[in-house]
This record gives sequence, C-alpha cells and structure tokens, in this order.
Amino acid sequence: MADQVITQGSIRRIFEPSGLGNECPVMQCVQIKTMEPRAGEANPVQRFRVVLSDIRNFIQTMIATAANDVVTSGKLKKGVIVRLLKFNPQQVKDKKILIIMDLEVLEEYGELEKIGTPEPLESKNETAQPAGISGDGFYGSKPAQQIQQPQQPQQQQRTLPVHQSNPGTSTHPHLYPIESLSPYAHKWTIRARCTQKGDMKTWHNAKGEGKLFSVNLLDDTAEIRATCFNDVAEKLYDVFQEGVVYYIGAPCRVTLAKKQFSNLPNDYELQFERDTEVEKAEDQDNKPQIRYNFTKIGDLNAVEKDTTIDTLGVLKEVGEVSTITSKNTNKDFSKRELTLADDTQTSVRLTIWGKSAESFEAPLESIIAFKGVKVSDFGGRSLSLLSSGTMTIDPDIDDAHKLRGWFDAVGQNAQFSTHQNLASSTGGGKQDNKLISQVKQEEDYLQDQPTYLSLKGSVIYVRDVTVAYPACSTPNCNKKVIEEDPDEWWCAKCEVKNKQPLYRYVLTVNVADHTGCIWLSCFDEAGQSIIGMSANELMQLKADDDENNTTNFMTVLQEATCKTFNFRVRAKMETYNDQPKPRYQVMNLYSLNYAQEANKLAQLMKQYEINDDSLFV
Repeated sequence: MADQVITQGSIRRIFEPSGLGNECPVMQCVQIKTMEPRAGEANPVQRFRVVLSDIRNFIQTMIATAANDVVTSGKLKKGVIVRLLKFNPQQVKDKKILIIMDLEVLEEYGELEKIGTPEPLESKNETAQPAGISGDGFYGSKPAQQIQQPQQPQQQQRTLPVHQSNPGTSTHPHLYPIESLSPYAHKWTIRARCTQKGDMKTWHNAKGEGKLFSVNLLDDTAEIRATCFNDVAEKLYDVFQEGVVYYIGAPCRVTLAKKQFSNLPNDYELQFERDTEVEKAEDQDNKPQIRYNFTKIGDLNAVEKDTTIDTLGVLKEVGEVSTITSKNTNKDFSKRELTLADDTQTSVRLTIWGKSAESFEAPLESIIAFKGVKVSDFGGRSLSLLSSGTMTIDPDIDDAHKLRGWFDAVGQNAQFSTHQNLASSTGGGKQDNKLISQVKQEEDYLQDQPTYLSLKGSVIYVRDVTVAYPACSTPNCNKKVIEEDPDEWWCAKCEVKNKQPLYRYVLTVNVADHTGCIWLSCFDEAGQSIIGMSANELMQLKADDDENNTTNFMTVLQEATCKTFNFRVRAKMETYNDQPKPRYQVMNLYSLNYAQEANKLAQLMKQYEINDDSLFV
C-alpha cells in the first residue's frame, strides 16, 4: 500500500532543529501549478510550484529550475508518490516552503487519489507578510480576509537546516538558496560558485567617479549577479576567481536587478558592502554546475534580434585579434571572430572581446559552450559574447559529448551553410518568413517604400519571353548595350564599343507553395541558380535553336522547374500605365539545407506530443 511507503510526519520533522539527517522522505504530490516567467527576464525560465503531502501535513514547494525536466517530461503528475533526494527547507517571514533540487518519482504506485486528509503546516505567527512564494489561490492558501491579524512586531527571519545537496560546515551550518534571496531576506549565507568575473571598470558622472566590477554566482537553485564598488571592489577583486566556490554572507544588499547590465534570469542582484563576508570554501568538491539553455545554430533565424541566448558549437575557424575604436568613448577594444558549427550543418560567426579575445587559445574542432551571447542580424545572423557571458572549452556535459560524437562520425566531412546567406535587408527585427497566401493577402498594404520578406517555394514555370538582356562587358558596369553594327555593341555609360555583350538574366518565374503561387522577378545571380547555367550559355542555346530548328532552349527552361529554394524578396507597389501593381523582386535565393529543414520539422512535430494533463492539475 502506498500509504505505508509515505514517510508520515516528515514535513514537520524537516523544519525541526534536528531535521531528517540523511533520510530521503517519501511523499505524495497533490497539486502542480505553473508559474509564469518573470517580466523582463532576458532568458525566461518556466517554474513550477508543487504541493506535497505526508498524509499528516501538506506544504508548498518550488521545483528548482535545474529539476524542471521531471515536470516537463510528464513524470511528475498529480497523485504520484515521490522520494525527495535533494531539498532545502526555508522560512521566508512566517511562511515555510521547500526548494526541491532533485526528486524521484516512484512510478510503480501509479497516480492515486489524495491519501488521507493532510492539514497545513501551521506557523506560530500567521501575520501576513511578504513572502518568496505567494498563495494566489494555490492549494492550502487561505483567502486574505481569513489571515488578517492584528499587526505583530516583525520577527527576524530564521534560517533553517539544509539538506545534503548543499552541505553546511561547522562555521556555516545553515545555508540559504540563491533562488530564495529577496529584499525581505536579512541574515543569510550562500555557498556559490563564481561562474564569471568581469573586468575592473571606472565610471564618471555628475556625482563623481569610481570603480566597480561584477561577478555571477551560482548554486544548485539559481544564479545571481553581484557588484562591488570602490573600496569594496579593490578589496575583493583579487579574491574572486572563476570556477571557485565561496561562502558569502550578509550584510549584503539585495536589490532589483538592472536588466541592462545582466542577462541572468533573476529579478534580484547583490551589492556587496564593506562588511560583506566573502570566504573561499575549503571544500571545492560538489561545485554547482553551470546550467545552459542551448539554442541550435540552425535555429537562429527564428530568434529575435538582441535576444540573449546560450549556444554550443564546434570551433571551425579562429580569426586574428583586431582593434576597433568606440565612436562614443574613443576607447580601443580588442575583438576576435570565431566560426562555430553544429549538427544542424549551419555555421555562425561569434565575436569575443577584450581579454577573452587576446588570451583565446582553444584548438580547432574544440567543443565550446557559450552562455550569454547576444544575437545580431549583422551579416544575416551573428553572435557576440556579452561581458557578463561565459565561455567553456570542451565542457563535461551531455550535449557537448553528443556533439563531439556527431562531429567525429559525420561532421568532419559535412558541408555547412552560413547565416550570411540570410542577411536581413530590413535593418532589424527577425526574419519575416511568410506563406505565399499571406503575401498575397497583404498586397493592398504595399507602398512605394519597399518591404522585405522571406518565403520558401518551388519554381513551377519560367517565362520564356525576355529571359536576359545584353549588358556591357566592362567589369561592374552591367548597363544595357545596343547593337549598332554587327559585332559592335555600344555602351552609353562607358562610351565604348564591345565586340560581344555579356548577357545577364532578367527572369520572371512563377513560384508556389502549398497555399498559392506568386510571380517573382530575378536578376543575374538568382537566374543562374535557377537555370543552372550562365545567361550567355542560355542565349547561345537559343541562337542555335533558331539556326537548327531545335528546342534545347525550352528544354532547359522546363528542367529549371520543380526546384525548391528559400527566397529573400523585396516587395513594392509600383505604378504601371497609371495603375498600381505589386512587384516582388528576388534579392537572394538559397538551396535548402535539408538537415536544417528536418530540424525545424522535428521541432514542429514536438508541439503535437505535449500531454497537457501531465503539466497541469
């Protein structure tokens, strides 16, 4: 029976001074609720609140983001029996909660009805106070009018015992999770790994001048940015080292995060004070591991410009260090451009800056994980490592091992497409991919000013009238020439005569997808990709057909159909015979990257595999 497996009374014992020791209590999940991502997060992260019962009592818990997979995979459902492996009891003001870092679902017991009639774990003081988790009508929360009591003197927050996931020491017996830090928390100590240390910077404004530097701190529950100013910065700059674990304790200010300076998904940040305690941990084992939310290189077209992401790739090329000068400050900055590729068979240019650029020494074909890179539409899609971002060479993580296996087996001989092929002519924003039916529906909104869009379609017809024009053979001229006499072609721009013109395509093609078809105008480069030969060669075929009464010209046009491309199109409303007429001109076209297209389809198919009942109560 499941009720015999549950560790009855364990919730109350967790919050007693003696705690549970190394015992892993078994409880029942009686409710799951999703929390909306916090507004303004650079990388929004889904969070889950869960109510657990030990038959006697129930308690609200938060699933640490590192353990979200147990919910999103559908394993954790309402009614299942779970064993808590790593957890952290907290009391924020007078509300007791658990932070769950790891748990095991005992699937053999299935999904059960609620066992027993558990009661809330009451606190001694029911005064309404701000809390790290609000009720919002959640399981076990009382309406506001029921918990209003006469105002009591505010009690100091009490730090509670911690489970073995983040063990304390004799000098730091009770540790606080970063995920629970807030301005309402006062006496606390965290054990955190320094994942990134910024350079010492100086600032000048109307109030004076000073210096500062920042670090990113990570534990098993979350990551937070911390900043030191002036004397504190000088005192602690040499203390912090990337990859080292520290004990950090109050007094230390917890303030709202300045999102313009940080890409971390945390509403708060720390500001070290003169008496803030920073101590290097003697035990550097059990370091919190950096958590990534990787975006595939082949999926960057779907990512908004200026979004901050994490990415993983094989190092294909390393550029030389160069220097640029800021237009605003006239300061020089070192930069180095790297080329990364992954198993979507797509490559991208990524820029690193400052000391990272100058000291970069990773060998080619290394696997590199980047956390905190900014997406730009310069040159199609490119990436830039932010000052608050991190770079890890050959990380010991599953995604890196999988990529290494793919590259060693297949990728070394693969051909990679580049994001330079998909340069946005709009000057910003995301790639505007449209179906042909959408393009046709929006024709009435076209204006004299061009707009740009992307579409995928197949060529179904090539118009055989005026497929090319005779152009000047002078390099970079391309102006139309006139045949004044046999073997004499006159260019009015260059004012020269050439014996032969250089033909250039002016194709008109009909392109279709599953929603409709559209006429597109193509110039020389696009025409060569569609026809498969130069305009000179095609016009020679046409001349031979006229002489020999053959049909090779029409055969080539017919063979050019049924080819599928990604088109970058300029759309504009023009006037022809005093009538408005939409014109769609191909700026660039590219053959399909089948690995990338398959990856997109796979992501689309995953949307149909989600079982909503596994995520919500």
